[in-house]
Amino acid sequence: MIIKERINALSLLGEQLKSLSTENSNKQDLENFQDLLIKAEQYNPWFTQKFLKTAFENIIAMLDKRALENWTSNYSDNKYSESNIRVGVIMAGNIPMVGFHDFLSVLISGKSFIGKLSSNDQFLLPYIADMLISIEPSFRNKIRFEDHLLKDFDAIIATGSDNSSRYFDYYFGKYPHIIRRNRNSIAILSGEESREELENLAKDVFFYFGLGCRNVSKIMLPIDYEIPILLDAFQSYDYVSLHTKYINNYEYNKSLMLINNQVHFDNGFLLVTENGAIASPAAVLHYEFYTDYESEIRRLSIRNDSIQCVISGNKDIKTAVSFGNSQSPKLMEYADNVDVISFLEAL
Repeated sequence: MIIKERINALSLLGEQLKSLSTENSNKQDLENFQDLLIKAEQYNPWFTQKFLKTAFENIIAMLDKRALENWTSNYSDNKYSESNIRVGVIMAGNIPMVGFHDFLSVLISGKSFIGKLSSNDQFLLPYIADMLISIEPSFRNKIRFEDHLLKDFDAIIATGSDNSSRYFDYYFGKYPHIIRRNRNSIAILSGEESREELENLAKDVFFYFGLGCRNVSKIMLPIDYEIPILLDAFQSYDYVSLHTKYINNYEYNKSLMLINNQVHFDNGFLLVTENGAIASPAAVLHYEFYTDYESEIRRLSIRNDSIQCVISGNKDIKTAVSFGNSQSPKLMEYADNVDVISFLEAL
């Protein structure tokens, strides 16, 4: 296949996925899709129907034909030559189909995809792969999923925790590789944000229950910022308190804070506490005060190795993501800022 044929097939995939959310879809296809979503949630309760729908909406946006054309136009045509190179992709399972961008990158570059799914997310990507193969049978020999150890590959893309990354380094270090470790995202507020911007920020905090590396786990605030203003803007997300696993985390962390006399704010479903660490437990949001806005921006730029993205309304921060968009990355927004297409082309 040439690049144009791949784009056409992938854009058709996006259209078919989109049709599953309309009344015009085939009844049997719709039932199969609904059964898939129910199965995914039953196996992993963090994957609620609401957030599964959000994940599919983001994938449909990535598969828009114009978006695919704009993305691929950033590279020379020789980066998309048909190739027998096999790329093993080890995927995380913290949020639904978190490895889709890697799947898409490998296929659109003309390489072969060998996927190792997380035990927490076993059903969704194979469903999409089967749909793509039905659209364009040429992909059949380009897609394979392994249940156990990866084998017969030429390069590796692996995503996991800091602990698993050491394992990945040991076993895959001799191959061309991208190995991703723990990262979190930060929001920086100037104190002049509108109510709408703060409500959008709540999406960055609560979507996928805050389990993604692009979720905001810490907020940088100007001195004397009134935390209750923030909590009030977050109130519409109180539905997370109805989720058993989430509220168990909330109650556990609240108990620890009370036992340790740790100062914190509590709105009934989120605990906000001052802490220098970027990463925070589920149902907890860290904050830290700063004295100089420009200095803080410079300080954050130095910590690129632990920050996935910075959420801010300041358009002068070139890499900043606007409020509410951290979990809707564009195709050129690569995880850990590592350009996967360029990596694949260099193999």
